[in-house]
Amino acid sequence: MKRREFVIGSAAAGLAMATPRTSMNKAPTVLIPSAVKPLVISSSNGNRFKNGGDVTAVQKAFMMITKGDDVLDAVVAGVNIVELDPLDDSVGYGGLPNAEGVVQLDSSCMHGPKKQAGAVACIEGVRTPSLVAKAVSEQTDHHLIVGRGAQEFARNMGFKIEDDLNTENSRQKWLEWKRRIDPSHYLDPKKRAEAGRHAAAEMLAEGLLRPENFHGTINCDGINSKGEICGVTTTSGLAWKIPGRVGDSPILGAGLYVDGAVGAAGSTGRGEANLYGLCSFLIIEEMRRGAHPKDAGMEALRRIKANTVEKRLLNSRGTPNFYVNFYILNAKGEYAGVTMYQDSTARFAICNEGGPQTLRCEGLLPGKESD
Repeated sequence: MKRREFVIGSAAAGLAMATPRTSMNKAPTVLIPSAVKPLVISSSNGNRFKNGGDVTAVQKAFMMITKGDDVLDAVVAGVNIVELDPLDDSVGYGGLPNAEGVVQLDSSCMHGPKKQAGAVACIEGVRTPSLVAKAVSEQTDHHLIVGRGAQEFARNMGFKIEDDLNTENSRQKWLEWKRRIDPSHYLDPKKRAEAGRHAAAEMLAEGLLRPENFHGTINCDGINSKGEICGVTTTSGLAWKIPGRVGDSPILGAGLYVDGAVGAAGSTGRGEANLYGLCSFLIIEEMRRGAHPKDAGMEALRRIKANTVEKRLLNSRGTPNFYVNFYILNAKGEYAGVTMYQDSTARFAICNEGGPQTLRCEGLLPGKESD
């Protein structure tokens, strides 16, 4: 007998001796993890707007996932409801315009199993930028197309291009903002910027704008019973923004990040703060190291707090005078919604086998951003 045959034979004999007699004629036991329970999580507008129909974004996405549809198709179909609803002036059609009265939209999507992503920024004339972002991921070798190029790409893909995405509501709110910053226009850029912030703050205080719509966005992430995870974020961006401004929503790792083996995270709120720390990516990496979604989100908020040092961005307590929310889902189906302040009105939405729910986000700091 050759030495190699002897070694293999000895190893096999040893394995047989170590195997209990009762299992000699059985296949080895394989531990198969139980199926993940399907879940959809989103910002609160995902369980509010129905565009004249019967279901909200999270309901639509959950129904499609449980029918066996692709998870990205499902969450995009969900946010399409909000993008098309003129009553939500933070997303898509009727989103609050930029400083010149033009609606510019941003979106990104990521497919966990396929390792694909796509995004568009500053796109005009298309009500559903999330579908254009999805087309970028599927039809091109690129991740991000912006401005006129994004619009031309959408046109070439067969999307309808409209001259103006304002509704009467969004146009009137823009005109009110314009009226307040001074109809004669400031020549001093600093004074004009201060007037613009003051006018927006007045409109927020008077209830003409909802805080979540001033930085309006919808993020929606889902997981199916196979553990497949996908996500999408879509927005009209910061109200009255400088034309061409791009926030966190279309930037992978900021407004959205998905790793199919770990989870998904997305955000709403002050995009510039989130961009500085690429916090959705940070959240995924925290979960990769074993953190629960809530703990991972709180770490991202702590990072934002530490990075916020400019006086104009601090309240009287020396903490951020803005909000950022994160919506987080891991590969086990665990989830969390977190926000900067404990007394915030921030909410998030989920839909599972128990139906749709709107839940309160857990805050990092006491009080409110305005304290």
